Amino acid sequence: MKKPGKSGASGGGGARALKTRIKKKSGLKNSSRRWLERHLNDPYVHRSKAEGYRSRAAFKLIEIDDRHKLLKPGQRLIDLGAAPGGWLQVAAARVKSPEDAPTVVGIDYLEMDPVPGSAILQMDFLDDEAPARLMETLGGAPDLVVSDMAAPTTGHRRTDHIRTMHLCEVAADFAIQVLKPGGHFLAKTFQGGTEGGLLDLLKRNFRTVHHVKPPASRDESVELYILAKDFKGRAETDPQSTE
Repeated sequence: MKKPGKSGASGGGGARALKTRIKKKSGLKNSSRRWLERHLNDPYVHRSKAEGYRSRAAFKLIEIDDRHKLLKPGQRLIDLGAAPGGWLQVAAARVKSPEDAPTVVGIDYLEMDPVPGSAILQMDFLDDEAPARLMETLGGAPDLVVSDMAAPTTGHRRTDHIRTMHLCEVAADFAIQVLKPGGHFLAKTFQGGTEGGLLDLLKRNFRTVHHVKPPASRDESVELYILAKDFKGRAETDPQSTE
């Protein structure tokens, strides 16, 4: 696999940009044809291929980290919904995760090729056994829990929104159960509705909570990332409690 390049490198190098167009007679629906044209002409798609990343989504994590300074050498990290592995590539490189004893663990029900410096679990994060398997594989409390999970789309926008928000809420609950004090949580969410309870939960448990939209997230996309920084820590269980 080609080694990922520096995130600051700009694509193109002054070469004349060529815009790919799909013929209307291609047999594709107009919506599919527009999506394919947008994908083929996306500069982040070209950069991901040129720099050896598995997806354009890698640049979302790069841009968020460049601004908020989340990833540091020696940290432990869990990546939820890790396929195809772009975020794992970025995280493993930036925390300097050793290949022989990874401090980065990813989980996804989809099969993935190995990522140097990462351990990968092929299972559904919603499985009851998943949290324990993740912690066993990581070998210690994480400094970060990150999630780029989104539910498979149904074509019904409201349904898709609710299903992805549910994944974000489950990821947040997991992060609060396992993070080190001072740790961070980053997850994909969507604009609009059903976020009040999640925001309240995060504000109770982290010192700062806000939304970020990196440049690599398309302008027309409703996706946002919620960033909760500096986990306050879990309250000690009262040994006298009978509940």
